[in-house]
Amino acid sequence: MATLATIIALIAVVVLLVTSLPPRSVVMATGPEDSTYHAIGKRYRDFFARHRVKLELRPTNGTVDNVELLRDPNSGVDIALVQGGITDSAQAPALVSLGSMFYEPFWMFTTIEQADRTTKVLERVPVSLGAPGSGTYRLGREILAATGLEETRMDLRDLDPIDSGEALLRGEVKFIGMSLPWDAPIVQRLLRDPAVDTLDWTRADAFVALNPFLSKVHLPRGVADLANDRPPYDVTLVATTASIVAREDLHSALQHLLLEAASKIHDGPSVFNKAGEFPKAESIGLPLSEVAHAYYRSGQPFLQRYLPFWLAAFTSRLLVLLIPIIGVGYPLFRLLPALFGWSMRHRVYRLYG
Repeated sequence: MATLATIIALIAVVVLLVTSLPPRSVVMATGPEDSTYHAIGKRYRDFFARHRVKLELRPTNGTVDNVELLRDPNSGVDIALVQGGITDSAQAPALVSLGSMFYEPFWMFTTIEQADRTTKVLERVPVSLGAPGSGTYRLGREILAATGLEETRMDLRDLDPIDSGEALLRGEVKFIGMSLPWDAPIVQRLLRDPAVDTLDWTRADAFVALNPFLSKVHLPRGVADLANDRPPYDVTLVATTASIVAREDLHSALQHLLLEAASKIHDGPSVFNKAGEFPKAESIGLPLSEVAHAYYRSGQPFLQRYLPFWLAAFTSRLLVLLIPIIGVGYPLFRLLPALFGWSMRHRVYRLYG
């Protein structure tokens, strides 16, 4: 009987260990296949592959689509890159943030001559403020409403950032807005082109005060092309921050792996931030997960610092199972000799009563 009970207990431990290990694959929503988000997703995919976890990338139109996929329990998407200010815990109570990863300035480029940059001119010329499903699309229209421009009176073209940049260079549109990191190739092309002006946010402080998910950042004169002095003046911009967002039930080991990848992918310096500034424990709209809280406070768990990912995951789960078993079993084991002695004495007393 004792042997049978031991076998059953071992089988139960093995089953619990296997079912509680992290899944072998996970799905990440990014953005269009030629977007910066998708390029960043490839870096996460490579990092996960080194730890023998398959990260599948799901191309989308952008942040709004990413949030909708995360909210849909049947979409199969587990994590996504999300632009700040797009959702909050009231709209998506089942989602958590793993922290902010990088700045995404809202760039405004135009080929309209400075003397002609009036509201009436802007309402007559072709304008692009992002494609439906993207964060640029939503933020751009919120900015229009805040500044008193009526969307219905404008010639708006629903183009993604790359297409809108190309259209501006070809003269097909005259004004574009886009939320992209500094090092996005299309941003670099537009900053260097002498026919394109980068617009300054003259009321940046007001926008930041009214929208807490925005930050004010500065682009120094000549930083895109020092030899040709592009841009030819300092530019003040407002920026959102991009975050890694996940379902709250995402396995803790995968959350740790995501945070470890983020600390290697996003910790470098940029025009807008110093080295080591990102990723950071900043929750914009969505709460930080408990795993992220612990990571930013204490770093990686002890086992994941020194063991391969799967061995660390197995060992941590094994300890979770064994500690309560040992906690209960050890006192019982200590009592066995006393119980055996009491049983023997009881038999003796019965024989010689």
